[in-house]
Amino acid sequence: MAGASQKEDEPITQINVTPLVDVCLVLVIIFMAVAPMAVTLGIKVLETRRSNAEGKASVDENVNIRITPDGAITVNGTKTDGVTFRGVLSAALASSKDKMVIVTADATNKVGLVVEVLDASKQAGALKLAVMKADMKGEEGG
Repeated sequence: MAGASQKEDEPITQINVTPLVDVCLVLVIIFMAVAPMAVTLGIKVLETRRSNAEGKASVDENVNIRITPDGAITVNGTKTDGVTFRGVLSAALASSKDKMVIVTADATNKVGLVVEVLDASKQAGALKLAVMKADMKGEEGG
């Protein structure tokens, strides 16, 4: 033993690494046991295959709200103003199957207007909200 060659009066100059190795081995065993569980608990992402959409409402059955850069709002292609917006939105939500509202806005739109539309949609009974960025170049051409 190392301690047997030392005299009683001399200080201990060698480092005992046995407890450190023991702790490392225990940590390796713990990580080996937990790693399979950590891999299976990842984030579940919805698949976007065509078969997943069967039996569910299509995009046409949802309420589509479009906000143009000049602030005009259309609900399913119907132009609205500040007075008629909530009525048209409520009527569109009543006929919607999933009660989902898709708000399409351009990057130049004011955030406050988009938030007001989202808030009005939620108050009108929308269960799901989605925000999309408008592709104004594609809409102008076709």
